[in-house]
Amino acid sequence: MEIRPFRGWRYSGDAGDVSSYIAPPYDVLNQQDKDNLLSRSEQNIVAVDMPYVPPKELGPEEVYRQAAERLKQWQADGVLVQDDRPAVYAYEQTYSWAGKTYSRRAMLCGVRATALGEDVIPHEHTFAGPKADRLRLTECTGVQLSPIFGFFDDAGGVSETLWSAARGAPTIQGKLRDVHEKLWVIDDEAVIAKIAAALADRPVFIADGHHRYTTAMNYATELRKSGRIDEKHEANFVMFCLVARSDPGLLVLPTHRMVRGLKEGFSVEALAESLPEFTWKRCSVDEANLADADAFLRKYGSGAMAFIGAHPAEIWVGRLNDPKAMAELAPDECEEWRRLDVAILHRLVIDKALAAWKTDQTALEYTPDGRAVMAACKAGSIDLGVCMQGTPLEAVEAIANRGASMPHKSTYFYPKLATGMVIKPLELGTGD
Repeated sequence: MEIRPFRGWRYSGDAGDVSSYIAPPYDVLNQQDKDNLLSRSEQNIVAVDMPYVPPKELGPEEVYRQAAERLKQWQADGVLVQDDRPAVYAYEQTYSWAGKTYSRRAMLCGVRATALGEDVIPHEHTFAGPKADRLRLTECTGVQLSPIFGFFDDAGGVSETLWSAARGAPTIQGKLRDVHEKLWVIDDEAVIAKIAAALADRPVFIADGHHRYTTAMNYATELRKSGRIDEKHEANFVMFCLVARSDPGLLVLPTHRMVRGLKEGFSVEALAESLPEFTWKRCSVDEANLADADAFLRKYGSGAMAFIGAHPAEIWVGRLNDPKAMAELAPDECEEWRRLDVAILHRLVIDKALAAWKTDQTALEYTPDGRAVMAACKAGSIDLGVCMQGTPLEAVEAIANRGASMPHKSTYFYPKLATGMVIKPLELGTGD
């Protein structure tokens, strides 16, 4: 990949504490989340980054124009200030999960937007609605507001070089949803050149942000076609948060499933009887600590899943024992895809075995919180909960390298990146 430093825009207030101004990525927020963030400060980045709710389709033109005007005003008033020199940014997130504390270290920089599958490797499908929303916001604001989350093989010692230069107190810091966020500005040209050389032959795998990346890539391509920019222009580079794949804080959580609206008479026992391709083991509800579903399920083997019914007395742990079943159901998918527990769950269980119990009211919901699944089952508010293990990074890479896409909601990289730590200008006129 080709990286480039940039002169970022950053919040100037509160003596380097940006807690009131940063936000989670737009695509995990709803209107109540937005209102809560704006109650902390009217200048919270969500006011610009999420002009239309929900951001799943193109909104009215005026909301994007208003977002751009608000951003311009913040820049004019000194709410946001621009760094004097091009820089890369050392970014650290410290957080706790399942009783352990982690620190995830990363670098924010520009990465040349290339066609998917070249230097930038995807693993998800994208949809037209969210891309239309992000494109219009980019066109109006002339900036990239939140980074794409990517991971890479750090055989060249990028992290060591970066963090050796990140000395002293952070330039800015804050706290967002119990995650401590810290940022250092690194504008030493020799350091940046060394990092760029080490990354020149490394691809980056998109962990999160496929819609934003595709939007940025398409936008730059159209600008070049129209003759408005050349290959060297800043708009060719999209802001990434690059994390070494070996970073101990690069945590991939499972995304659990909750099913409601099944026919009367459904039970996990009946589901298990309809799935002879699975090996089953049962345990009491009290044995299972689903706050860390990974740790609970790991002892049952790779691909093991916990199936829980309404008002459960026990949990059924199932694991596919007949790979031929997936080969028959998904002959067009690669072998790596067919081995994914989330693929097995959807093709063999949800699409096939559950078909007999589905109704017009059947709905599927997702959560990374195993405790929430158990609570919903105990309350009888869902008919089936399925807790899973996290998808290994190796599986994400293998499927991405085959040019395939992961099933929907296969990965949950935790924690989410903060939006608003730094904003990347595209060096274009706004409102075009």
